[in-house]
Amino acid sequence: MPPSKENQINPEKWVDRYSDFLFNYTITRVNNRDIAKDLISETFLAGLKSMKNFKGEATERTWLVSILKRKIIDYYRKINSNKGKAEVKINYNNEGDDGDWLEEKVADHDDITAEDNLMNDELKSTIFNCLSSLPKQQAKVFKMKTIDNYDTEVICNDLNISPSNLWVIIHRARKKMADCMEDKWL
Repeated sequence: MPPSKENQINPEKWVDRYSDFLFNYTITRVNNRDIAKDLISETFLAGLKSMKNFKGEATERTWLVSILKRKIIDYYRKINSNKGKAEVKINYNNEGDDGDWLEEKVADHDDITAEDNLMNDELKSTIFNCLSSLPKQQAKVFKMKTIDNYDTEVICNDLNISPSNLWVIIHRARKKMADCMEDKWL
């Protein structure tokens, strides 16, 4: 079944229609403008490559966001993966039937110091103290969106608010959280 008329793909308008939204979505998750721009470019490219898979069951924007979410997850997997740190060297003799394998030493997870654990615990405590200082609805929306990663639609339905109201609440909560963290953590 072809996509409904309101849920059709129009890649020529993606940049104009969605780049600002996708950038705002991404920058809050990766906190680096260049990486955010790269992930959005990869999203548009992946969207172009998989246009034939678009069923029209969601809006074009929702479909692009789902691709972007996978790109962000892949980005974090890549930077946190020990596979990327392993180096394999093969030295074959003239016959090509023998080889020596050498793996580069990878960081040991047991290398975390007591100081690192203490700092992580203090940061976590500060975040939750700041969260508890927010007005109740701001705290709930912030936690659902930022910590629990609920979709906008789920939050709006659960709290009976509009998407624009959600973004106002999120903006205010993020500002208060940033001010609180700066005051209590830095």
